[in-house]
Amino acid sequence: MQKYWGIFTAALLLFVSCKEEKEKDSIKSDANEMAIVQEQTIVKRYGFNFDDFTVQHDTVRRGDSFGELMLSNKVDYPKIAKISQDFKDTFDVRKIRVGKPYVILKSKDTTETAQVFIYENDAINYTVVDLRDSVVAYKDKKEVKYVEREASGIIETSLSEAILDQGIDYNVTNNLSEIYAWTIDFFRLQKGDRFKVIYKERYINDSIYAGAEAIEAAYFEHNGRPIYAFAYENDSLKRLVDYFDEEANNLRRTFLKAPVKFSRISSRYNLKRRIRYYGYKIRPHKGTDYAAPIGTPIMATADGTVTESTRRGGNGKYVKIRHNGTYSTQYLHMKNQNVKKGQFVRQGDVIGWIGMTGNTGGPHVCYRFWKNGSQIDPLKEELPQAEPLAEELRPDYFAFIAPLKEQLDCIEYIEKQKEEELLTLNE
Repeated sequence: MQKYWGIFTAALLLFVSCKEEKEKDSIKSDANEMAIVQEQTIVKRYGFNFDDFTVQHDTVRRGDSFGELMLSNKVDYPKIAKISQDFKDTFDVRKIRVGKPYVILKSKDTTETAQVFIYENDAINYTVVDLRDSVVAYKDKKEVKYVEREASGIIETSLSEAILDQGIDYNVTNNLSEIYAWTIDFFRLQKGDRFKVIYKERYINDSIYAGAEAIEAAYFEHNGRPIYAFAYENDSLKRLVDYFDEEANNLRRTFLKAPVKFSRISSRYNLKRRIRYYGYKIRPHKGTDYAAPIGTPIMATADGTVTESTRRGGNGKYVKIRHNGTYSTQYLHMKNQNVKKGQFVRQGDVIGWIGMTGNTGGPHVCYRFWKNGSQIDPLKEELPQAEPLAEELRPDYFAFIAPLKEQLDCIEYIEKQKEEELLTLNE
């Protein structure tokens, strides 16, 4: 009996011991959970716990310099010099810009010495200058959430109005016009033309809008002609992305349709033009005039070499570019040129600005186009396509665009009435 009592006592002690261990484990677990909860409640911004510092938010003002900002916040000159000299590639102190936000994290003691300087390069990217201990500078970015968005519209007056009426980022208008710049004349859009787009919007901290990404897929119906566009990496080595249609044709052409964005044609190429001022005599106009405000950027419509950048007679200040053995272009009446003779330019580079130099009745650029030495109307020329999609990439391309095309086809158009209802709800 005593033997069994010993076994029972040992079992009871073991039970109590296990119970105590479980209680201890439970207490430890609760403590760990509390620590985790406490740790989770610590909110970090730019990688720092702001509760540990005295925080100063500000923007760069006219006359500010990095050195003066740091000296006024009790940072020793040797540290400022080290940042200026050793971290030029990361943070060039000479390039801080007026209006850019910055944060200074100061010590919480009576000295309030700057410990960390955070400069916002843009809404997402920022640079940290850590002045504690050994000085260091590095770049980082805020956590960004990407939200896919679909949009559509029917043109009533203009593309920009159709998009802005829905509260969509203006950059989507710009991106869409660039995608179709070689295939659609945006100066001659028709009422009833329609579009659909798929793109992503960026958000910081899930709520702060930070702009739109490039368009992933689009559909534009112009004069009854449907044109699909899908973004696809045409050169994996150079990371070059082009837009192709549903048959893998490159939408880009070797020439842009126009040298100015969102302007209007004030005078077309016309070999039989008569002007009242000259007694209605025939005075051929061998250019296409694009009217826009003074200072509007003028772009090279294709890659090429600048053969002239000068001022002469009625042409005023102008630039002429030789693109190859067949084509050349000229841009007249500039306010100022932005390129020099012999310089190579890429398609879309700003080569000058709209002005009124030479013989002109208003601010515009006269765009002239040569083919084999003769001036022609570029709007009637079937411009050659850019580099096609490599044959070996086509199977992957068709598989890639299949779900995107189906998604585009399923997007319904938002009519004017629905747009107004949508805006009212948003308000």
